[in-house]
Formats: sequence, C-alpha cells, structure tokens
Amino acid sequence: MKRTTIHDLLAAARERITRLTPDEALEAQTQGAQIVDTRDSEDRAREGVIPGSIHAPLSVLPWRVDPTAEFTDNRLNDQATRLIIVCNDGYSSSLAAAMLVDVGFENAADLRGGFRAWSAGGLPVDR
Repeated sequence: MKRTTIHDLLAAARERITRLTPDEALEAQTQGAQIVDTRDSEDRAREGVIPGSIHAPLSVLPWRVDPTAEFTDNRLNDQATRLIIVCNDGYSSSLAAAMLVDVGFENAADLRGGFRAWSAGGLPVDR
C-alpha cells in the first residue's frame, strides 16, 4: 500500500480550492467575503489579527460552519458566504478550505502565505 504524505494531501487539497494572494483576499473581504482566522490565540495575541476576521480555531471550524451543530456560528454557516481561511503560513488553511468544499462551501478559499504574508505585505493588522 502506497503511503500518502502530507505533501500529497496538501497538493490534492489545493487542486480543489481557490488560493488568494493577500491583496486578493482583502479585495474579496471588501466585497463580502468572510476571513476566518484559524490560528491559535497565542499567535493572534503575538502577531495581531486581520481586521474584521472571525476567530475559529481548526479544532472547532467544522462545528462553526454547520448550521445544525450546537456550536454553530451564524456568521460562518451560510454556504452563500465566501469563507477565506487563514493560518500562519498557508498550509493548514489549504486543508481546512478543502474540508469546507467537501461540506458544501464551494467558494471556500485560503490565503497564500497565511497571516504572515498578509502582514509582510503591509495590509491592515490589529495588534
């Protein structure tokens, strides 16, 4: 049996999602897309957050987007809303966005390079 590596999973995920540059993500946000920050609280406190983003750690993201779940987040559970997933560097966000596609968020995307690319690009950050 062939071993599947994380690189294989990442490549397969990225074939099924849209990947946005930081500038494209900012533009999408101004047009109604919701940026979802999956980073842990320590990273957010240390590095800052994207203004207007919603914090939904990876461990709870599936429950936040499911309108039938007890812990749903009404800001995130409408499949018509474009969700742009952000992690630190743009790896786990690709896997999370692919999961969202699997549960019906056809327009789910992730941020190339993650929060650190956003910040390095000089885009707005709340500290």
